[in-house]
Amino acid sequence: MTRTEIEEKVKAFLIDDLEIDEDKVFPDAKLKEDMGIDSLDFVDIVVIVEKNFGFKIKAEEMAGVTTLSQFCDYIESKVG
Repeated sequence: MTRTEIEEKVKAFLIDDLEIDEDKVFPDAKLKEDMGIDSLDFVDIVVIVEKNFGFKIKAEEMAGVTTLSQFCDYIESKVG
């Protein structure tokens, strides 16, 4: 899976499943501050990522992930 495919899938589920405004979904957007992702949303994200990308997110691995770009980096490191 290419980086572009990962970014497209992530953007799609953020907009469609979590109902985040499309204009808030950009690479440097902060997951919490800019997109408003909270702990309940994160539970949904774990399920969606497992379904779409085939691995389970580990909370300790996400500790330093604050932006959408870093989140895509994380997914790319797992599926690449």
